[in-house]
Amino acid sequence: MSLLSLSLTLLFVFVPFILSKTLNLHLERDIIIATVRSVVQLFAIGYVLQFIFEAESFLFISLMIVFMLTVATLNARKKGKGIKGITWKIALTLTTVEVFTQGILLGFKIVPATPQYIIPISGMLIGNAMVITILFLNRFKVETAASEDQIELILSLGGTPKQALHKQLVESIKTSTIPTIEAQKTIGLVQLPGMMSGQIIGGANPVQAVQFQILIIFGLLTCAALSSIILGFLIYPTFFNNRMQKLVWNE
Repeated sequence: MSLLSLSLTLLFVFVPFILSKTLNLHLERDIIIATVRSVVQLFAIGYVLQFIFEAESFLFISLMIVFMLTVATLNARKKGKGIKGITWKIALTLTTVEVFTQGILLGFKIVPATPQYIIPISGMLIGNAMVITILFLNRFKVETAASEDQIELILSLGGTPKQALHKQLVESIKTSTIPTIEAQKTIGLVQLPGMMSGQIIGGANPVQAVQFQILIIFGLLTCAALSSIILGFLIYPTFFNNRMQKLVWNE
């Protein structure tokens, strides 16, 4: 793609900008910031990845994955503000998901142990896990707040914190994983996923592109389940006092 062709894609930015201006949505500033940041960040990461791919150093691969985990953790923790130890719990969740999924992919030699495979796949898996944790945190806090009286009643009758929050925990896990599951039901019929489309545009065999996409969607399903379940069981005790007898709000 030439620079001229790339610059013409700014038409897709002008459309929402003009609509926001016309309808007084006041999104112009956010649109400009998002556009500039996306261009700068993508070009920057492009040059970084080019360097890492050429170096083929395990150290650089590890540093890149740590960087992605750190950014994802810092972004997701905003939705868990007020929850004790939320930063390290999100970091542990995302790291566990990354180690587990990459352990399967590399351990069984499903993909080669090269930066061209490890980094892009890690980015997709960590990114999906980050979104799932955000969805889970939003839902869990809402569910807990709406059921405060019911939770207090169960505790007063001698129930454990796990029993008191079981329904809210299950509902939050289910809700946060629904987007991933529903997307997989219509994949290939409603949408052609990014990885598959990119390979096809790049000239790869469509069947081979499909095989790699299947690898990714199955990995994303594991990410969705593990992320919400691990984080859920890590944070629910922090909603109670030291004696695990009273619901405590830290916000």
